[in-house]
Amino acid sequence: MAKIVGIGACVADTLINVPRYPTEDTKMRATSTKVAGGGPVATGLVAVSKLGVSAGYIGVLSDDNGGLFLKKDFEKYGVCTANIEIKSGYRSFTSVIWLSAESTSRTCVFDKGDLPPLQLTEAQRGAVAEADILMVDGNELEAAVEAAKHAHGNGTKVLYDCGGLYPNVERLLAETDIMIPSEEFAMGHTGEKTAEDAAKKLFDTYHPEVVVVTQGKRGGILYDGDKLISYPIYPAEVVDSNGSGDVFHGAFAAALAYGFGFEKCCHFSSAVSAMKCMGIGARESVPSFEAVKNYMKENGYEL
Repeated sequence: MAKIVGIGACVADTLINVPRYPTEDTKMRATSTKVAGGGPVATGLVAVSKLGVSAGYIGVLSDDNGGLFLKKDFEKYGVCTANIEIKSGYRSFTSVIWLSAESTSRTCVFDKGDLPPLQLTEAQRGAVAEADILMVDGNELEAAVEAAKHAHGNGTKVLYDCGGLYPNVERLLAETDIMIPSEEFAMGHTGEKTAEDAAKKLFDTYHPEVVVVTQGKRGGILYDGDKLISYPIYPAEVVDSNGSGDVFHGAFAAALAYGFGFEKCCHFSSAVSAMKCMGIGARESVPSFEAVKNYMKENGYEL
């Protein structure tokens, strides 16, 4: 039984490292190219597993090269694949991501493929009911909303990685316990001018247990209906920032599973995300729990 399960995007990423972004209508030689697993919930679940908490993905994958690679990549990192349905004759969700050495930023172009929407089976509902936390990211919206309602009927918490401003996401926001939007999502969805006001409006509108707004290089803020606090970023020589937000969300879920309070979860997740950025690869560079604990201690924070 996985303590943390997830429903959301699962993407076969082609990662292209370049010295800098090329200008339009030019050619540039890449430093390196590789195919890797991606997607907010999918990569978050890998982070959960690497941090020592059992994780499982619930979804539909194709039997094309991308889909079979994604399933094997989950297995490589110890994420349970028992609740993945493999369908023949469809195209996988794929993306091409350019990683700039000059700016340490990334630019992504994606193709969602043509897989049919996830239709939850009884076994998949059972996995949700048995888990402590359900992670969602706004993809597979109908299944995610159904699973979130089923989660609440069985004492499972719902953590929403709010990245994309998808249509009808308010339906999923209304079923969310742990709401972690990017600053762009929070301000875009609420129309507020500051992250602080956006966090308060999200909390007052949807009544989660907590809202954590991520602000990239500026850290982020936490609002629980009582106090509004900031959390810092941790020092890092950034090599590859791709997937750092996905890893943050997975680390937050793992921290909850370890019994940490919300503020400690923010510190822990920020540290994990920083450590991930010091290595190449969104998944390969996720550290172990002990490594994070030592890194935080070195930077003046005791878990």
